[in-house]
Amino acid sequence: MTLASTVPRSAWDEPDGATPRGTLVVVPGRGEQPAVYERFGRRLAADAYRVRVVPDPTLDEGRTLELLRAALDGPGPHVLVGSDAGGLYAAGLVATGAVSVSALVLAGLPVAPPGHHGDEIAARTACPVHRARLADDAVLRPGAVAEPPPAGWLDRAVPADVGVPVLGLHGADDVISPLEESRHWYADVPGAELVAIAGGVHDALNDQTHRTAAATIVLFLERLRVAADAVALPVIARPEVLR
Repeated sequence: MTLASTVPRSAWDEPDGATPRGTLVVVPGRGEQPAVYERFGRRLAADAYRVRVVPDPTLDEGRTLELLRAALDGPGPHVLVGSDAGGLYAAGLVATGAVSVSALVLAGLPVAPPGHHGDEIAARTACPVHRARLADDAVLRPGAVAEPPPAGWLDRAVPADVGVPVLGLHGADDVISPLEESRHWYADVPGAELVAIAGGVHDALNDQTHRTAAATIVLFLERLRVAADAVALPVIARPEVLR
């Protein structure tokens, strides 16, 4: 076995011959290794979006920022995708001007103290494949999601200062970060859209509804490409009234 085959991947490119449609930089949540987002990376890369995953910023914020900025050298538009506290971190970077991106996608955003969740893996996902992956301590640090995000992260993520389009994805049944708490934050972001995933729990990008989440993100990205300089994105697929 070669060294390359033993190192978990954190980068996925568009298919051979395809023109890249943009670069997504994923910021993991509390206790998550980049390998948690392999399925997400492969799915979005199949639609020709280049995907890079940086380390959990709660471990070494400076190192994560260094790698994130390097990853943003890919083809645009550039989008930060943050899950759990990674979303809070990403929103803070944009709100303070620490990085410049075209848009934000935030999943399971925690804006209140962690809720009581009992079985952590069950509270994260109902997907058996994802549950099996999270059971590996090399992929997920147990109990990390019960820790509050680092001091100052919520203060930096001022909703009114996020001047780019924002897509929020949130499990309707999330007990770690209840939907209603996050709704207030998104309401104060100019041009934000919040999508509740029916029956979904905390890991909105990797739950049993991961296909729905990915499809919602791809549609958002395609709208972004049409109007990359707008905060409110145009509708590009409109249901017609038949009756």
